[in-house]
Amino acid sequence: MSRKAMTGNGAIALALKQAEPDVMSAYPITPQTEIAQNYAQFVADGAVKTEYIAVESEHSAMSAAIGSAAAGARTITATSSQGFALMWEMLFIAASLRLPITMPVITRALSGPINIHCDHSDSMGGRDCGWVQLYGEDAQEGYDNAIQAFRIAEHMDVRLPVMTMIDGFIISGAIGPLEVLQDDQVKQFVGPYEPIHPLLDIDNPVTVGAFDSLGGWYFEHKVTQNMAMDKAMSVIESVGREYGQLTGREYSHFKTHMIEDADIVLVAIGSAAGNVKTMVDRLRAGGVKVGMMKVRTFRPFPHLQVAGALAGARVIGVMDRSDSFGAQGGPLFTEIRSAMFEAPRRPQTFNFIYGLGGRDIFPDDIEGAVRLLEKAAAGEEISQKRYYLNVREVSLDGQA
Repeated sequence: MSRKAMTGNGAIALALKQAEPDVMSAYPITPQTEIAQNYAQFVADGAVKTEYIAVESEHSAMSAAIGSAAAGARTITATSSQGFALMWEMLFIAASLRLPITMPVITRALSGPINIHCDHSDSMGGRDCGWVQLYGEDAQEGYDNAIQAFRIAEHMDVRLPVMTMIDGFIISGAIGPLEVLQDDQVKQFVGPYEPIHPLLDIDNPVTVGAFDSLGGWYFEHKVTQNMAMDKAMSVIESVGREYGQLTGREYSHFKTHMIEDADIVLVAIGSAAGNVKTMVDRLRAGGVKVGMMKVRTFRPFPHLQVAGALAGARVIGVMDRSDSFGAQGGPLFTEIRSAMFEAPRRPQTFNFIYGLGGRDIFPDDIEGAVRLLEKAAAGEEISQKRYYLNVREVSLDGQA
């Protein structure tokens, strides 16, 4: 193992190179471009034997990935934001056909108005398309998740596509420290690819994507997809433990910090978890009984484990980097509150929307959220459940 300084995108491109899949079909889009660019350079330099398909759009990128995976090739792609939205139709098809494609998603706001900076509206918008979703806090977790994604997707109990997220620009373009495995270690960990019912097996012909309406088995196919998601829960954990034995960095569905005796617990996902952890330490030093949970697995959502870990909290503050219009809160908030609904002691749960379109979040914003949660923990009645951190005053017509 060696230590390097690398951008988040560079770290993920390196992980993909070390796994050396058969096919990559990709289209560049900010802030994912560096992954596609780096990988295309690896191919041009002869560093990998991957077939690189330069397509004309992200819809075509996922379409080509589906064809490649169905033919029996280990296949990858990568995307962000509007590109993720453009391949929307094909995301459902990839999952429904049980194709173990892996795809880094460099999270970025969805337009409009036009915005190229970070939030989670792209990946969270695709949370119900049937893909396993893993979020990383930094370049190291982006690298590690990209490697583990192959094992999770290709496991015989799963056979579902996996997307791994890091935050656009904040992590993707920032240079940081990275512990890198040797190429042979990654290849051994990932293992050889075993295609299931490949189209190119002409001795055993199959039909992929057949008409499945009316008297067909569509309903049953959806049920088996969800059964595979359920099985992915333990596979993610077992792969994470094995990866920990290899690297010293064990992974599960989430990590906690100082929650054992915490009255207040903040829940975060992505790069902001580091900011939250820093503030938890600072507030703890001032006598505030606060802790944090960093969520890694969003699909399948580990509701039982989350509920068990948060059982001792009096108040929970959930931080979302995307909003759900018309819902009672952001995507992470609704999952956490649902998970806690049947807990023996149901904590009050509040939602803090932050960072939309790349808006900064400051230490004072996090401390302000904790101060409000302190009031709730002390028994003060607080009827409002959703708050926006570091937002300018707006009117009902949406104008600042």
